[in-house]
Amino acid sequence: MNSLDLKITKPEAHFKKPLVNEGKYTNTDKKKLAKASKEFESMLTTMMIKSMTKTTDGLFGKDNYGGDVLDVLFETEMANFITQAKGMGIADKIYNNITGESLASLSKLDNNNSLRRDVKIKRVENESINKKNISTNDKAIKRLEKYKDIIEEAAKKYNVDEKLIKSVILTESSAKAEVKSKANAKGLMQLMDSTATAMGVKNPWDPKENIHGGTKYLSKLLNLYSGNKDKALAAYNAGMGNVKKYNGIPPFKETLNYIERVNFYLNNLD
Repeated sequence: MNSLDLKITKPEAHFKKPLVNEGKYTNTDKKKLAKASKEFESMLTTMMIKSMTKTTDGLFGKDNYGGDVLDVLFETEMANFITQAKGMGIADKIYNNITGESLASLSKLDNNNSLRRDVKIKRVENESINKKNISTNDKAIKRLEKYKDIIEEAAKKYNVDEKLIKSVILTESSAKAEVKSKANAKGLMQLMDSTATAMGVKNPWDPKENIHGGTKYLSKLLNLYSGNKDKALAAYNAGMGNVKKYNGIPPFKETLNYIERVNFYLNNLD
């Protein structure tokens, strides 16, 4: 079959006046139309590249091994890149003809929606943190009072801020000495068996041993990270291996929330 060469002397004549379709298409519909418009432009661009390289027997020449396959791959990738970048305006013309809008307006809408979504998420996160106020933890504060003397003793012995110890206890166990986590962390400062053993704790259920063991471990972490409190807290929660792996605070949601909660208590405790 012989190829049919088309000569278009007035390209704009083939695009009708934009339709007035305000409110006719949802944002989801518009995204689908934009995708289809770009795919159509990409197809035309591929044909154009193929036509341009026809005299050179393709992008890789006539005698290149596997050139016919590579030609198709590279032509398609080049066309997609051109279309997704600035493009030749064909996709925008098609989209505009159907919706009466420009692709740029859709992109702006997506950016605004993304910004609103990010702001909403941040607002919810902030509200969540604000709800973690001391007044809603009166029972925990009262429970913590029972260990005041032990905390003071451990703070002096291991040179750790009393408020930091209290904040870790409130975050770890809400000052409940009998708490055990799913990971088998035990007591007020949620000591793992290996940590308890390393810190010389024989009975992690004993409040004094638990607080002294947890404070000793916290002191070692603070010294290890040159007094960087957040790094020490990250290691206390996620382990020193993860802090080393990520060269700082690991991007774990649980760890980030943990640090934020400890700091909240630290800044609000009397």
